[in-house]
Amino acid sequence: MKTILTASCIIVCISLCSFINAPKAKWISLFDGKTLNGWKVGKNASSFSVDSGHIVVKGPTAHLFYDGPVENHVFKNFEFKAEVMTQPGANSGIYFHTAFQEAGWPAKGYEVQVNNSQSDWRRTGSLYGIQDVKEVYVKDREWYTEYIKVEGKHIIIKVNDKTVVDYTEPEVLQRSKGQEERRISSGTFALQAHDPNSIIYYRNIKVRPLP
Repeated sequence: MKTILTASCIIVCISLCSFINAPKAKWISLFDGKTLNGWKVGKNASSFSVDSGHIVVKGPTAHLFYDGPVENHVFKNFEFKAEVMTQPGANSGIYFHTAFQEAGWPAKGYEVQVNNSQSDWRRTGSLYGIQDVKEVYVKDREWYTEYIKVEGKHIIIKVNDKTVVDYTEPEVLQRSKGQEERRISSGTFALQAHDPNSIIYYRNIKVRPLP
């Protein structure tokens, strides 16, 4: 009996160690730094361009959707991060669990705010209209990292490693008319060109799929 019990304990320990030491999925780049290959935009496509290794967002309202091969551009649980720099008065956003639209504000998914000094009081890191951030944690004209993690119903947003949003979507969800698709589901990412007066730069855009 003691021999059998010892053998069982060894098997459990080996399995536990294998789980603890199992390698995490690697970060995967969604932007090659040279082109917009793997990305798709409808109306006002000129609002997005590439220069010096980053995506330049400047122009009338438009949205640039990831449409590439990673996970067949359908993500559910994931970690996402991008380096961002805003010019004064700029407004933008990072959508997740969204879907391509030719024009208009994306109806599907959540938006994570990019805004350090524009007139909209919802600041960088806000889960827009759901859990908003009033504080300004980063400055215009400086690169910072915006991080999003979605696991089940749980959303974490960080700005330069500081957690600014920790939100769990309720099981029974009620959204106002026109906001019905602001919910956890699955989908792609999108970058927002908000208005012609907003200039924003994105680089090192990466994702790490989670189980």
